[in-house]
Amino acid sequence: MNPPGQDRSAVMSERQNVSTGSPYEPAFGFSRAVRIGNVISVAGTAPLAPDGKTVAVGDAAAQMRRCLEISRLAIEQLGGGMENVIRTRTLLTRIEDWEAVGKVHGEVFGSIRPVNTVVQVVRFIDPEWLVETEVDAVL
Repeated sequence: MNPPGQDRSAVMSERQNVSTGSPYEPAFGFSRAVRIGNVISVAGTAPLAPDGKTVAVGDAAAQMRRCLEISRLAIEQLGGGMENVIRTRTLLTRIEDWEAVGKVHGEVFGSIRPVNTVVQVVRFIDPEWLVETEVDAVL
């Protein structure tokens, strides 16, 4: 749905997409992050190293750091910063990791304090992933 008074071509002309090189982006047809106007949404972000391999297998806190680093880089490419984040979502395969990943979230967002949801999921595409994040920002 387009904002009132805007046609589809106007919205598409202001759209900016960011790719981070994940092999899943072209395979599944999605962008790491999209900016339209002053809104940035970052897709579900897994703890992947630049070579596409999972970082810190078995360490949910380190994986959370990597997920947030990937999101930060994408937001910065679109002209924002972590101070613009208004919502985060934390998805865990082991709910008992909530405190460890929560501390990492607090390191990054302690003074920003976006809304956050933490949920347990059954599994991710790669069983080595313990956490994925989603992030939304408004500039």
